[in-house]
Amino acid sequence: MKRHAKSIMFQGTGSGVGKSIVAAAFCRLLKRMGYSVAPFKAQNMALNSFVTADGREMGRAQVFQAEACGLEPDARMNPVLLKPTGDSKSQVILMGRPHEHLSAADYYERSRVHWEVVKKAYKGLSRDFDVLVIEGAGSPAEINLQKTDIVNMKMAEYACASVIIVADIDKGGVFASLKGTFDLIQDEHRSLVKGFLINKFRGDVRLLEPGIDMFAKINPVPILGVLPWFTHIHVDEEDGVFVENITSCRTSVQDLHVSIIKLPRISNFTDFSPLSHEPGVRLKLATMPEEAEGSHLVIIPGTKTTIPDLRFLKDKGWDIALERFQQQGTFIMGICGGYQMLGRYIDDEHGSDGSPDSSAGLGLLPVHTRMKRQKTLRQVKLAISNPALSHEPMPVEGYEIHMGTTRCLEHAADMAFGIGLGPETGVFDPDKRVLGTYLHGIFENDEFRTRLLNFIRRSWGLPEQKEVFNYRDFRKRQFDQLADWLENSARVERLIELIDD
Repeated sequence: MKRHAKSIMFQGTGSGVGKSIVAAAFCRLLKRMGYSVAPFKAQNMALNSFVTADGREMGRAQVFQAEACGLEPDARMNPVLLKPTGDSKSQVILMGRPHEHLSAADYYERSRVHWEVVKKAYKGLSRDFDVLVIEGAGSPAEINLQKTDIVNMKMAEYACASVIIVADIDKGGVFASLKGTFDLIQDEHRSLVKGFLINKFRGDVRLLEPGIDMFAKINPVPILGVLPWFTHIHVDEEDGVFVENITSCRTSVQDLHVSIIKLPRISNFTDFSPLSHEPGVRLKLATMPEEAEGSHLVIIPGTKTTIPDLRFLKDKGWDIALERFQQQGTFIMGICGGYQMLGRYIDDEHGSDGSPDSSAGLGLLPVHTRMKRQKTLRQVKLAISNPALSHEPMPVEGYEIHMGTTRCLEHAADMAFGIGLGPETGVFDPDKRVLGTYLHGIFENDEFRTRLLNFIRRSWGLPEQKEVFNYRDFRKRQFDQLADWLENSARVERLIELIDD
């Protein structure tokens, strides 16, 4: 019988300190060293998700880490996913399947049930790999949550994992954060902590060394590395960080200006990562319509709460602005929930957004969406042959995560996204320059992205981009640079030893 995998775990002094990135870097490093390695996170809270090949939903952070390992994503890597649907409730997804909507209090009351799901997933995954790199959530020092914890120290204890705690020095007070976190961990779990990593350091590390020496005298756990701040490596950030840092710094009079509307419950913002690296594209987020003035392309992204976020758009005046932009020649695009908003009507009689509701849409596409109780979760491979983009079929891959079904209100064969494709995939009106689609990840398709952007460039008289930017090769290079970053700044030999401890 195969032994269970060995493990190591990265926890943090708080959210956003970089533990997802450190875990991904270590995954890539172990893969390069020949280990059979996979990521694991017991519970993730995110609006950024992905659909596996077998139609299960999981958090994008573990998808990114799986990619670092050279693996196809597997829902066992993230057995519990929470997707906030409002300020007080979340949709609970267990092993990639929607389960129920719960308040925070009700969720924690069910921690024993969820813990059984976590253990089963971990056992199964550990039989298939030599090493599991586990990520925690938030901080293990949240003393009000320790009794119902299934993602930090309880997980480390179950996996017999050495714990490395990551802190963000850019936030300030790094030694206090490390010391305070260590002291507030429960007595029975404190011995699991084997090291600290200081992340996002700027400047000369020699200036920090006296502090590290002083810290060693008041805390028994060593600091195993000081990881420098980087801007040259492009990675999938933890939820919310990418949203805040999405603005491109490129400027040229020939750039294609793209604005993404920042919805309150924006989801799957990694859809736009390829655009943020595309040559000749300037990307920014826009909360108010005036921030998108002059854009060549405006995108309404996905959202977990379609009708509430549609009302947000109308309250901010986006409905009037988008109609004006479209008449001025701006290309308007909607993805998933954004596609639904572009239609004439949305009906949510079952309350998939929280409570039964309905709303007129933006009216830029002749479609009607009716929300369903059943969530659509699937990967999609198809060929798009649209005269406005290409007369030859273009292979396109993506994935769908949505609650509604969309139908055309009138004959719209001329607006099909591609020959033989209906509104369940998308609708494209090249004359009005409006496109809506359910396909997440569509911009990762190099040929489609290049042809669509060049279609928009031609309509604005901008020079077309002749070379196709290979996004997947770009991603591979980033993973190797990420592994180098960790290897050059941390005591990797000690981290390897801790896997065997």
